[in-house]
Amino acid sequence: MPTPTPHRVVIAVFPDVDLLDVTGPAEVFALANRETAGRAGHAGYQVRLAGPVAGAVRTSAGVRVVADLGFGEVGGEVDTLLVPGAVDMTGDGPVARVDAEVVAWVKETAPHARRVASVCVGAHVLAAAGLLDGKTATTHWSTAAQLAADHPAVTVDPDPIFVRTDRGRVWTGAGISACLDLALALVAEDLGEDVALAVARQLVMYLKRQGGQSQFSVPLSRPAASRRDIDALRLWIADHLDEDLSVEALATRMCLSERHFARVFRQETGACPGAYVEAARVEVARRLLETTDRPLDQVAAAAGLGSVETLHRAFRRQLATTPAAYRRRFRTT
Repeated sequence: MPTPTPHRVVIAVFPDVDLLDVTGPAEVFALANRETAGRAGHAGYQVRLAGPVAGAVRTSAGVRVVADLGFGEVGGEVDTLLVPGAVDMTGDGPVARVDAEVVAWVKETAPHARRVASVCVGAHVLAAAGLLDGKTATTHWSTAAQLAADHPAVTVDPDPIFVRTDRGRVWTGAGISACLDLALALVAEDLGEDVALAVARQLVMYLKRQGGQSQFSVPLSRPAASRRDIDALRLWIADHLDEDLSVEALATRMCLSERHFARVFRQETGACPGAYVEAARVEVARRLLETTDRPLDQVAAAAGLGSVETLHRAFRRQLATTPAAYRRRFRTT
């Protein structure tokens, strides 16, 4: 019986690429090889790094990786093309870097690959190459707005850990450690859930992580408003979460009509007042669930959510989980 051909995975590398975006998936595939070698006597994956030229590439962590191949040496037989990302830090936060040479190579290579996947902000490269037009995609939550603004033909969903589209041909993964989740899903598709589960056990992680990026990112990480009075109100809200924060009460505090206040607040913060207040209260509840053993009724009261029932509804809306499940997942000692 002939030995099955290993899945050829080519991971793009380029200056200042995020190190974990490269090594995380590579480690998952290496562990899958250990499992398949033990069970079937052959490796499931052959992983190669490809850069603008073969040789050492400096990553964002300062650690160098070695590209096995130059872009021009990759050839046409690629099972999975994996595209990691890189960011530039600005005064307004991280901005995804899109290198024209990498985009051109991805655009040329993708049609010859069975499957294309991006890791973290690598989705910006896929979008620039035209591979995400008309599709739903995800990326790291901090650059999701940039991806949506730069590529209006892409439907950006900032919450999922990964998105599989185009009948499984195009995958996009969320931020940083989510590269492991995406790689595990690829292994499950290629070699079966039992192999992926064995790899997940080796990594001491879930095969399928519950919830989305909103459970791991800070929902209140919004840029400062251009109006100082709105920024001042946001600070006041954070210090008075157990008080009446209805639109009527907040509009009165701002000496504006409810309609005008709601319009201005949404324009400045990107959220309607009610949703913003609920997110602020859920943020406090999250911290209490992570760091204390207080019962849910006390958590709800301290966060200004009033009742356990309201706490549950808010968690379902904001984080797609329950307070108890969140505490089990994120409780710290």
